[in-house]
Amino acid sequence: MAQTPLLQLTDIALTFGGDPVFADLSLTVQPGDRVALVGRNGSGKSTLMKVMAGLVEADTGAVTVPTGTSVGYMEQDPDLTGFDTLGDFATSALAPSELYRVERASEGLKFDPARPVSTASGGERRRAALAKLMAEAPDLMLLDEPTNHLDIEAIGWLEDELKATRAGFVLISHDRRFLTELTRATLWIDRGAVRRLEKGFAAFEDWRDKIWEEEDIQRHKLDRKIKSEAKWAVEGISARRTRNQGRVRALKALRAERASQITRQGAAAMALADGPKSGRKVIEAVGVGHAFGDKTIIRDFSLKVMRGDRIAFVGPNGVGKTTLIRILMGEIEPDQGTVSLGTNLVPALFDQSRAQLDPDMSLWESLTGDKEMRVSGKADQVLVRGQPKHVVGYLKEFLFDERQARAPVRSLSGGEKARLLLAKIMARESNLLVLDEPTNDLDVETLDLLQDILGEYDGTVMLISHDRDFLDRMATTTIAMEGDGRATVYAGGWSDYQAQRQANGAARRAPSTSETGRDKTSAPKAKPKPAQKGLSFTEKHRLEALPAEIERLEAEIGKLEGLLADPDLFTREPVKFRKATEALTARQEALSAAEEEWLTLEEKAEAG
Repeated sequence: MAQTPLLQLTDIALTFGGDPVFADLSLTVQPGDRVALVGRNGSGKSTLMKVMAGLVEADTGAVTVPTGTSVGYMEQDPDLTGFDTLGDFATSALAPSELYRVERASEGLKFDPARPVSTASGGERRRAALAKLMAEAPDLMLLDEPTNHLDIEAIGWLEDELKATRAGFVLISHDRRFLTELTRATLWIDRGAVRRLEKGFAAFEDWRDKIWEEEDIQRHKLDRKIKSEAKWAVEGISARRTRNQGRVRALKALRAERASQITRQGAAAMALADGPKSGRKVIEAVGVGHAFGDKTIIRDFSLKVMRGDRIAFVGPNGVGKTTLIRILMGEIEPDQGTVSLGTNLVPALFDQSRAQLDPDMSLWESLTGDKEMRVSGKADQVLVRGQPKHVVGYLKEFLFDERQARAPVRSLSGGEKARLLLAKIMARESNLLVLDEPTNDLDVETLDLLQDILGEYDGTVMLISHDRDFLDRMATTTIAMEGDGRATVYAGGWSDYQAQRQANGAARRAPSTSETGRDKTSAPKAKPKPAQKGLSFTEKHRLEALPAEIERLEAEIGKLEGLLADPDLFTREPVKFRKATEALTARQEALSAAEEEWLTLEEKAEAG
C-alpha cells in the first residue's frame, strides 16, 4: 500500500517582480525521506523551503499537507519577539512533561536556555530555534543551514540525532560531510527548475556535471543547426519561394528556442594576488600563555609557522581560537612567552562577524569607500590587484548584478555578504591570509573555487573552520584547542587529527604488564626512548606532515598534466590552458621545495 506523502507541491509558480523563481514546480516528500536541497546562492533554496513551510504563498499551484501531519521549520533568522529567554522560546510549544527535551538539546547544541533574548547573539538565537524544532519532533523537519554557528562537537551531536530520527527532513547546508552522512535523496534547484535524484548528496556532483555536459552538447548541436540554416537562408535564393517558407519559419523557431534557454550562472571570477614574498619564517611563538580573568585561553604553547603553511585551528565555540590567532598576529600581547613575526608580511583578514562590512552602506560604497581600493579622482572605479576596474564590473565577477550595486549591504544574504567580503580581500595583495569561518553560507560551487584558489596561493594561510571536509582539503597542520589552555599540534587535516588522537588514546589505554598476566614487579622497566635531539618540536611535526603534502602535490600535478594533455585545450579554452600551465609550474616548484625540506629535516633528525 502506497504511503501518504508528508508534503506535496503541485504546479507551483512564484515570481518576485522579475524572472520567475519557480515555474511548474511539483515535488513530493515521503515519510522517512532524508533530502538535501542544493543550488547556487540566490537560486531560491530558502524561498522554496518557506513555500514548503507555508510562510511564502506561491502565485499559483497548491501546497498539500495531510491532516494530522506536523511540519516544523528552522529558519536562518528566527523571530523571538515576545519571549524573555531563549528557553521560553524553545519550550513555547511543549507540554510540561516534554520540557526535558529542550534541556537535552541545549546541552548538545551548547546554548543557555536562561540567556535573555535581549542579550543573545545571532548564533545563540539560531541554536535555540534548532533546539525548539528538535524538541518538538515534527513529522517533517525543514532545516535551513542548521550547522551555521555550530562548532564541530555540536554538528556531530546534530548529525547523530538526525541519523536516529524517524521523521522525514529536508536539509539546506553548505557542509559537504554533513550532507553526505545524512541524505538519501537530492533536490537540485537550477535556473527555476527543480530536479530530484534518488541518491544522497554524495552522488550529486557527478550527476550535476553529467547534466551540464549533456546540456552543453545539445546547445552546441542547436547552435550548429541555427548556423547552418541561417547560412542557407542568406545564400539560398530559393528560400524566398513559397515552398521553402516553412524552413524559414523553422529557423525562427530554432532561434526562439535558443533565446529562451537560460544560461547557467558561471562561477565567481575570484582570484588572489600574491603579495611580495614573506620571509621563510612567518610566525614563531615560544611558551605563550594567556588568560581572560579566571579563564585560561592558552598555556605553554609553542609554534613555528613557515611560509606556505596551511594552519587550521579547531575546537568548541568560545575556547579561544580567534584570540589565539590574534596573539599570533601580534594584535594581543600574551601574558607569558613571546611571539615574533617574520619579515615583509602583508596580511589580509576574513572575519567571522563580517565587521568589515557596514550594513548601511551600498555595495558600491563598500568597495569605493575602502581606502586601499580607492582610485584617486575616479568615483566609479576601484583598484583591483594594482589595476583600476569599474566597480560594477568587479561586482559582476563575484556574481552580483547591476541592480544590487546600489542596494544596502544589509539586504544581502549570508552567502552574498561572504562573497562581498571576499571581493574586498581579493582586490589587494597579501602573503598571509587569516580566514575566520570563511565557509559559512557559501554554496558548494563557490567553496570549490575558494579551495582551488587557496591551493594555488603562494602565501601562508591560517584558518578557523567547523567544516570537516574543508579542513581535510586545506590544512597541512591542525591545532586542536580542547579547553583549559590545552592546544595540541597535529599533522594534516581534520581526519588526520581524529586518527592521531584516537591512536594516542589507544596507546594510553594499553594494558599494563600485570594486566597481561606477567609479574609487574619482576618485569624490567622499559628504557625510555631517546629524545630526538636534532629537531625542534615544530620541526618534528613538519617532518611528519611533509610526506602527505608531497603526496598531495604529486596528485595535483598528475591531474594538471592530464588536463594539459588535451591537444585542443589551448585553442578551445586559452584562459584555462594558461591558468593550468601556471598552476602546474607552481605545483612543481612547491614539490621541489617540499622534497628539499624533507631531506634537510631527515638529515637533521638522523644527525640528532
